Amino acid sequence: MAKKLPKVDVVTIGVGWTGGIIAAELAKKGLKVVGLERGKDRSTKDFLMVHDEYRYAIRYELMQDTSRETVTFRNEAKERALPMRQLGSFLLGEGLGGSGVHWNGHNFRFLPYDFEIKTMTEKKYGKNKLGADYLIQDWGITYDELEPYFDTFEKMAGISGEDNPLGGKRSNPYPTPPMKETVITKRFKDAAKKMGLHPYHLPSANLSKSYKNPDGEQLNACQYCGFCERFGCEYGAKTSPNVTVIPTAQKTGNFELRTHSNVTRILHDGKKATGVLYVDVLTGEEFEQPADMVAVTSYVMNNNKLLLTSKLGKPYDPKSGTGIIGKNYCYQILPGAAGFFEKERFNTFMGAGALGATVDDYNGDNFDHSDLDFIHGGSLSITQTGIRPIQNNPVPPDTPRWGKDFKDKSIHYFNRVLNIGAQGASMPHRQNYLDLDPTYKDAYGEPLLRLTYDFTEQDKNLYKFIADKSAEIMKEMGADTVVTNKAAEKYNIVPYQTTHNTGGVIMGADPNTSAVNNYMQMWDAENVFVIGASAFPHNGGYNPTGTLGALAYRAAEGMAKYSKQGGSLV
Repeated sequence: MAKKLPKVDVVTIGVGWTGGIIAAELAKKGLKVVGLERGKDRSTKDFLMVHDEYRYAIRYELMQDTSRETVTFRNEAKERALPMRQLGSFLLGEGLGGSGVHWNGHNFRFLPYDFEIKTMTEKKYGKNKLGADYLIQDWGITYDELEPYFDTFEKMAGISGEDNPLGGKRSNPYPTPPMKETVITKRFKDAAKKMGLHPYHLPSANLSKSYKNPDGEQLNACQYCGFCERFGCEYGAKTSPNVTVIPTAQKTGNFELRTHSNVTRILHDGKKATGVLYVDVLTGEEFEQPADMVAVTSYVMNNNKLLLTSKLGKPYDPKSGTGIIGKNYCYQILPGAAGFFEKERFNTFMGAGALGATVDDYNGDNFDHSDLDFIHGGSLSITQTGIRPIQNNPVPPDTPRWGKDFKDKSIHYFNRVLNIGAQGASMPHRQNYLDLDPTYKDAYGEPLLRLTYDFTEQDKNLYKFIADKSAEIMKEMGADTVVTNKAAEKYNIVPYQTTHNTGGVIMGADPNTSAVNNYMQMWDAENVFVIGASAFPHNGGYNPTGTLGALAYRAAEGMAKYSKQGGSLV
């Protein structure tokens, strides 16, 4: 029988970016907050001198243990879903700080178009641009309404950047200047400008200079070591929850962190949550933590799974189109182009996770889609992340996969290849969704989450368009050979593609088409706030973190209001 603990004001399920922001903001206001993190404690001292590509980038030291919990996958409902036995297409973080520890640091704001995508698309192109199977909808909030929260997140994180000439209006400049201009970023920008495009330096959480944030947390300047993606930063120069919001929460004296604590249920009476049930993963002991408010602040997949196993909200049914939880699961496409340079070499082994330049001329609705068979677009970027030897072996496509020719070309091209990559938006489709698997269970006897997903015609059409645009820029950059990425016919759970999963607990203005309102408050349980990219009704042409952070600050404001007045906040 579970041991019942004293009641607190707030419990967060997961302590990464969203859980850390909720904990910091509410603890500063005097509320008692307990943060439950199923992984272990981590800080910068855990990353000292561990630039070990094999341990972190190949063996996924910072990621979820799939032997204890994973997802099952199928392309369509008529197929049998099978478990993902090792991490592949996406990498779920685990441990204090979550995916906010191993991210690259790209920190964009979604475009104004994203938040009113249904209204703006129908106004310009009519109601039948995509067809009824694509479930696009407005977010229930506008860019202008969310802008102050973007600003708050960027100031907390010390983001280094410059204005996006095609982005939404800003109330303030970035708190720190953009990262270094390199030979590679300058070459991309010069080529883009010759083509009439609007390049700018990528907004980065790898800080260009030391910075003290409004909460008094010290962030350091990036060393350009090239160990960002899949690694923690020992310098405290890549902004993460571990060096910002979590220490801020702890300093208040109102926040208690419990690691190795895996939540298996949200307890509720059908109208409101009463607390959560969790297991100490080291001892196997079970505890009940009562709380006035429950913040569901885990990763997209785990937010969805926990609501489904807790029977909170109505599960989505693709056949009838009814229900919400699990609906509008989205991913991203990754078109682009590689350029092979015969007579030039670049210092591609140096860099930082978010050192780069980008153009938004083909993102959102920044270009006319009237004669195109898709909507939205993607950001096209060149990044100098610091390529590492195990996972990077660029050779022309006609190169043998082994032998002397393979070895010779591997050595020749190691620092003679540049890549333009795009993050293409993902539109929700009726047949792409999340639910509980009827067969497979996790280490605690709970059903695994089942992912039903495949690329759509929208994805494939957008992919080709953006890949061709990437190739045009690469040719202008002077590459001797340009290889354009080709779209996969079907999505597969391997190999790695991106960890930008979104949806399933989507936000909106109507309880019939959304799970949470624009404060991330559940329509079906007013004291439950589900915070994360699970709230995105679609996925845009950027990394989701900046928008996720803004929504987390919005949710924190809503939870503070709820603690005083109760009831629905909208």
